[in-house]
Amino acid sequence: MSAIIADDEQLAREELKFLLDQIGDVEVVAVAANGLEALDAIERLDPALAFLDIQMPGLDGLSVVRRLREQNIDPPHVIFSTAYDQFAVEAFRLDAMDYILKPVERERLEETIGRARKLLADRITEPVAPAANGRPSPAFTKLLLRSGTRNLIIDPDELIYATIAGGVITLVTAQLEGQSNFRTLEELLAALDPDAFWRAHRSYVVNVNKIREVVPWFKSTYQLKMDDKKASEIPVSRMQSRRLREMLNL
Repeated sequence: MSAIIADDEQLAREELKFLLDQIGDVEVVAVAANGLEALDAIERLDPALAFLDIQMPGLDGLSVVRRLREQNIDPPHVIFSTAYDQFAVEAFRLDAMDYILKPVERERLEETIGRARKLLADRITEPVAPAANGRPSPAFTKLLLRSGTRNLIIDPDELIYATIAGGVITLVTAQLEGQSNFRTLEELLAALDPDAFWRAHRSYVVNVNKIREVVPWFKSTYQLKMDDKKASEIPVSRMQSRRLREMLNL
């Protein structure tokens, strides 16, 4: 699980990273000294987890999550950390995965990592509902796309990309754009051919056969120009940029 740590106290950042390294199963891909740096790291690196100190100069941890929502960026699983407990209610209003008090104890942190591990595993291994005869239901072969008052059925191969914002998934084909009935991109990916569809970014799934151009971007990342009529530009997260280079021998 990739993670970032944001705290204005260097000792607190180092201590948390040390504990995470001891627990294992978590790769700290960036550390930040304030909320603005945390926001930038989340946008660039698309981590699975974000450990955010609540009280930071400039932009506090709570405001980081609010800013992500305002920008329609699907936030990572957020674990708030603070020396005070009065912010707990507001933290959970922002759908925080957990809220831990400083000084962070290893046993308490292990509980948090265990919850995160289970949450991420559950989202990608949801069981297939059995049919009436007790056998698994057949895999999806079509996708539903809602456009205005119309419920349209499309072949998965027609899908150019999908994106999520504000909890709503939008499907884009060469001629159509509309909402999906899936709740998460993980659910959508489970219904698609894994050889053709790729999670390029936390908020985007792309059809690799519909990529028109790969554009080098800042800090060794890329953008993908897609084959829809708008030639949409899809960001590739830093972690997925590595995979893209491997796939295309860039």
